[in-house]
Amino acid sequence: MNDQKAPRTKVCVVVAVPMTVNAFLVPHLIALSEQYQVTVVFNGGADQLPQSICHIPVVCVPIVRNISPLQDVIALIELVRLFRKERFDVVHSVTPKAGFLAALAGFVARVPTRIHWFTGQVWATKQGLLRQLLKAIDRLTVVCTTHQLVDSHSQRVFLADQGVLGTGCGEVLASGSICGVDLVKFQPNAQARSHIRASLGIAESDSVALFVGRLQPEKGVLEAARAFLNLANACPKLHLVLAGPDEAGIEASIKSMLKPVLNRLHSVGFVKCPEQYMAASDFLLIPSHREGFGSVVIEAAACGIPSIGTNIYGLSDAIIDGKTGILIPRSDISALEVAMARLALNCDERRVMGERARMRVLDEFQQCIIVNALLAFYKHTLDSTHQQALS
Repeated sequence: MNDQKAPRTKVCVVVAVPMTVNAFLVPHLIALSEQYQVTVVFNGGADQLPQSICHIPVVCVPIVRNISPLQDVIALIELVRLFRKERFDVVHSVTPKAGFLAALAGFVARVPTRIHWFTGQVWATKQGLLRQLLKAIDRLTVVCTTHQLVDSHSQRVFLADQGVLGTGCGEVLASGSICGVDLVKFQPNAQARSHIRASLGIAESDSVALFVGRLQPEKGVLEAARAFLNLANACPKLHLVLAGPDEAGIEASIKSMLKPVLNRLHSVGFVKCPEQYMAASDFLLIPSHREGFGSVVIEAAACGIPSIGTNIYGLSDAIIDGKTGILIPRSDISALEVAMARLALNCDERRVMGERARMRVLDEFQQCIIVNALLAFYKHTLDSTHQQALS
């Protein structure tokens, strides 16, 4: 009688930078590592990841986010060598550059199961040759993978309409999002509300609009600033909090624009505890030009506040217009003003929207729901691959 256990399925998760792992993949990696032999690949070292996944091996491959032909070829060669050496059963990539390189390397190395997770398209707001090039890269990623995941239903429709995904291709886990919401971390918090407001000099009777994300024009932060300025007289108790790194170097121009109301602008930079700022705010602003899903929306919803976002793919999944928040046309500052005034001046409506938003998170977007959906996807996919190999 042979008591030797069968070797565990080997899974390689590939991203470009550790931030992707830290922000979205830790709960997935913990769950996957309980059933499979998991390795993580990115441009960095294990010291950049949390202790909760320190048991998972890390391999550094120099994947860069921007287009860099020489660097990309080097990363591709290293991935092919790694995949052939380790003989992974699954390669699973997230983010565009990592997806393209991992898919191509996995195809060359003949990895049986090659998965890419679409979380938004850089080319969605581009024009001309650059748009066509980036779209072609996404198409090639699909060709070189055996399975595709998409983090929102509307994004899946968009990709199909654009000819990137074929008919019937792509799968959305549960109601969408890449990792759901950690309800222990994101929840209403009266103590945090009082602490953050006191630290910023904001009275409890004032209303707070919160922007969380990179200070980039494509995130709509300039439109948010302009709308806030235009509402200065109509909403004298409205404050704007900007929480995020100034990647585009536009903070100075925002402050210059808002000079007449600078006492009500609070730019706090990158914060490690966004949930506290959400609990301290009354509604979230996410007037983005593109989003794959908009995880920040459901995180804010878990804290009990509604969102104002643009009616684009991704956000149209995260926000139910008129119920859990308000959707406006992209780049429409006038519509953004109206929506901000509506929530700033009507505390009862924003409270009801916030309650509905939190209930929707409890029903559809708890982290465990998305993690369990990914585990079920893996089981079904690997079982199907095994059956095909036997037939």
